[in-house]
Amino acid sequence: MVIVGKSLGQKKKLFEDWSIPIPPEFRDDNGVTLRQLIESVVRAEVTAFKERQLDRQFVHVLTSKQIEAGAVKGKIQSGGSDVPLQEVDAESAVGTALQAFEDGLYLVVIDGIEQTELDQQVFVQDESQIVFIRLTLLAGG
Repeated sequence: MVIVGKSLGQKKKLFEDWSIPIPPEFRDDNGVTLRQLIESVVRAEVTAFKERQLDRQFVHVLTSKQIEAGAVKGKIQSGGSDVPLQEVDAESAVGTALQAFEDGLYLVVIDGIEQTELDQQVFVQDESQIVFIRLTLLAGG
């Protein structure tokens, strides 16, 4: 499954697209609920975040291509960070994501179809695209 993040009214993506494998329990004919899908995506991102933090602790030898890419972004990182690791509670992150969906802070679109209910059955394939669209609040009056 490909995870995409967009913000309403902006061309720039919220984050680079990333993929996660479909959990085995999602492969049956009954599908899964949107709630289960969001939980799975959030847990995968929490795990990836923790791995990225650990990876930043190690010093890496960079290739010229990596140095060039970093220069384009304005920051070349070779690791060796002394920044303390942040603790992330997966249960809290899942709860926050589900509450944000219920509060209408973002939309979920699976393979071009907007999903509106957390307990609604959804069906995903290996090539499915799950788009999270952050809704921007209007400023002013």
